[in-house]
Amino acid sequence: MRRKRALLVVVPCCSSKEIPGLTARLDRLVYHHGGVSLPEDRPHAFVYYITIRNASETTVALLGRKWVIDYADGTRQVIEGDKIVGETPRLAPGEEFSYNSHHVTGCNARVQGCFHGVDETGAKVHVLLAPFDLAVPGC
Repeated sequence: MRRKRALLVVVPCCSSKEIPGLTARLDRLVYHHGGVSLPEDRPHAFVYYITIRNASETTVALLGRKWVIDYADGTRQVIEGDKIVGETPRLAPGEEFSYNSHHVTGCNARVQGCFHGVDETGAKVHVLLAPFDLAVPGC
């Protein structure tokens, strides 16, 4: 898969900030060929496990997420929405939030993620997730 460098735009007006110590990491990525339960054009499923950790000195509430998915065929999909798997986690210093979700694809893709919210003063914040690849065996 040819990799493109893509800029993940967190907030169009650039009014959010990163907080040192607020991190997001991909814990595990599991490939599953889903068979008949998945659409014919997207028969490959990936389950990902993510942890967002607040090692900062401020409490944050995470309100939503944004994903940018660049497919091997050159197309791009942007997914934005409120909440994270139906939740708006509030993380005090030292707390973390772990979850898993999934994505289906036709072939290889590169994923970038971002979570956004507010700190205890109401200031907009974001945390970036390092890009990762959805590598389909044999694609």
